[in-house]
Order: sequence, then C-alpha cells, then structure tokens
Amino acid sequence: MNWSYRLTRIAGIDVNIHITFYLIVILGALQWGLSNGLAGALFGATLIVFLFACVVLHELGHSIVARYFGIQVREIILLPLGGLALMERQPEKPLHELLIAAAGPLVNVIIAAVLIPVVGATADLTVLNERGMVPGVTHTPSFTILLIWLVEANITLVLFNLIPAFPLDGGRILRALLAMFVGYPRATRLATIIGQSLAIFIGVFGVLSGNFILALVAVFIFFGASQEGREGKARTVLHTRCVGDAYNKHVLTLTIGDRLNKVIDYILTSSQRDFGVMQGQNLLGIVTRDEVLQALSTSSSPDIYAPDVYVQLVMRRDVTRVNATTPLDEVRQLMLEKHQRVVAVYDGETYLGLVSLEDIQEAFVVLSFLERYHESREKPTTTGGATPTTSG
Repeated sequence: MNWSYRLTRIAGIDVNIHITFYLIVILGALQWGLSNGLAGALFGATLIVFLFACVVLHELGHSIVARYFGIQVREIILLPLGGLALMERQPEKPLHELLIAAAGPLVNVIIAAVLIPVVGATADLTVLNERGMVPGVTHTPSFTILLIWLVEANITLVLFNLIPAFPLDGGRILRALLAMFVGYPRATRLATIIGQSLAIFIGVFGVLSGNFILALVAVFIFFGASQEGREGKARTVLHTRCVGDAYNKHVLTLTIGDRLNKVIDYILTSSQRDFGVMQGQNLLGIVTRDEVLQALSTSSSPDIYAPDVYVQLVMRRDVTRVNATTPLDEVRQLMLEKHQRVVAVYDGETYLGLVSLEDIQEAFVVLSFLERYHESREKPTTTGGATPTTSG
C-alpha cells in the first residue's frame, strides 16, 4: 500500500503528503470545533493547512539552495510531525551544508517578519488578550487569530530547528561550522555527542517539570542524533574504498537459455542471491532470489510449470550501472535513492559483476574493524613506565 501521494509540484519538486497527515487536520478541527462549533472546526482545519504550508516553504528553502549547489531534491514529504526534503546526496562542502541548513529557518524568519506588521495593523492595541500575546485578540476564530498562530508557529519553527542537535537544522549548521576546522568525520562525531548530551538534558528537564511532550522531543533528538552519527560514520568509512574493491568476483551466472530450475539449484547450493543473465560477455539483466520466489508463487496456470520458465521472462532489465572507481558510499546512496538493492559494476564498457546492499554492508563492517585496528596500532604504548634500553 502506498502511504503517500503527490499533492502538488512546486519549482520542479514534488510535494507529497503522507496519509496520516489528515489525522492532524482532524485533530485541529476537533480542538477548535469543541468550543466554537462548525465555524471553529473549519477554522481549525484551515489553520493546520496554513501551518503546514509554512512547513512546505521551510523545506523549499532547503531544496532551492540545495539545487543551487547542484544537489537534486527528489521530493518533499509532509508527515504529521513536520516535513522532510529528500535530497539525492549530502553536501560535500561545509559551506554548502551550512547555507542549505540555514535556508529553512530563514524562510520562517521572513514569514514571521511579514506577518507581524499585519497582525499589528489588524489587532486592537488597547486591551491585552487572554492569551497574553497580542492586544485585543480572543480565542474566537478570526483572521487576526489565524495570523497570530502563524507568527507563533514560524517563530517556534525557527527556535526549535536551531537547536544544535541532529537531525534538526541546528545540528547540521553546527557540523558544518565544526567541519570547517576539523573535517567532516570528526565534526560529525562532535555534533552527535553534543546533540545527544542536549537531548539528555532536555529529557531530564522535561521529566522533572512534568512536561512529557518535551521529554518525547528529547527522545526524538537523541535517536535522531544517534542515527546521523551512524550514517556519518558509514559515509566516512565507505568513502575510503571503491565499489571495484567490494563486488563479488567469483559468482554464478546465467544465460538467456537457462530456466528457473537452474536458478533454484544455484540458490539451494550457494549463498548467492543475485544472478547476472549473460549473452556472451554482455549483461542482459539480473534475476534475484525474490523474483524467483515471486514467479513461483504467482504462477497459477496448470499448463505452465514455473521451474521450466526461461529466466529471460522474469529477469529485470533496468539494471543500474556504476563504474568500478565509484566510492562505495556514493554507490550505496544511489541504490537507496533508486530503491535497488543490487547494481552492475562496469570498467568502462566491460561488465565486471554485481554488488548488493548486503555486500556494501559487509564491506562497512570489515572496513570499520580495519580502521579501529589501525587506530589501535597508531596509539603509543608503554610498559610499566620504563624507557626501553639496549645492552651491549
């Protein structure tokens, strides 16, 4: 089931909405409708829509600056807890990441700056309202109330997103600033530690003050920082090797004349899951274990014996190609973007083999241990504080 669908397209970027987003609209309508009737319900739903329009503009700020630096944005998706701009890759330069991260909150600053004078012009400045905000405003739905909520929301978005912790914009700004001096790997580690520390502080404060929403925010920040730390570690480690170092050089292959029976035998007698279908030295497509199982489970015709079906009838021809010199982190990112767990490795026009996400994960594990081994070898060691001497 597809849980999100396209809402609109702005500046060449698809804006998709998750189906659970409507829960927030319904909650907004209920909150205002309980005290203000049908008019309040309509106002509440409208308010939520406008609030998320500000979120879309926030994400567009990120997206437009990212595209300026040559980073394509696949989509913006609206979720119940906010928005997310999905970029094809991470910025390579700290300055680029800094500007991309700062662009979102800057949009909200501009929106608030535009709306505040409008609120001042439409509100009664002689009486303080019961909310203690802008004079002359009550809880009764009105145009001014709508503007006040939008001002509050945009200011909140700015302050919240500038918390220096992943996965918030402030965490990315912090990493970008640190990376200008200590490089991306160390900057990511430092930003992760700072973010987790802030999350613990916010969580403890939230629990002690009885503000459990704040405590939940702290949990979100802590796990978000942890995830970004792991992702940063993976990018750093995998960038040290090319895909030509990690693809499986000793694999079983198929020809267009082979049948599924042969693939089944290969699956039963080896740990291989993906098989290239060859015509001479040329790759025509691939057959995966999952595709074989699907062919067996969906073949219901009594006249067709599924294991006798030719592999060319079930193979996938749209195989993504990568050059053997491409860093592993870039290949991994490409596979995640295209939702393909296996790609073909080429040296120019010469087919070399296949590499899967599992292969890259295995490479990450081995390279991580290798990195720690080298780090331990480089650390100076002493024995009992004694200075080595030689005797003649």
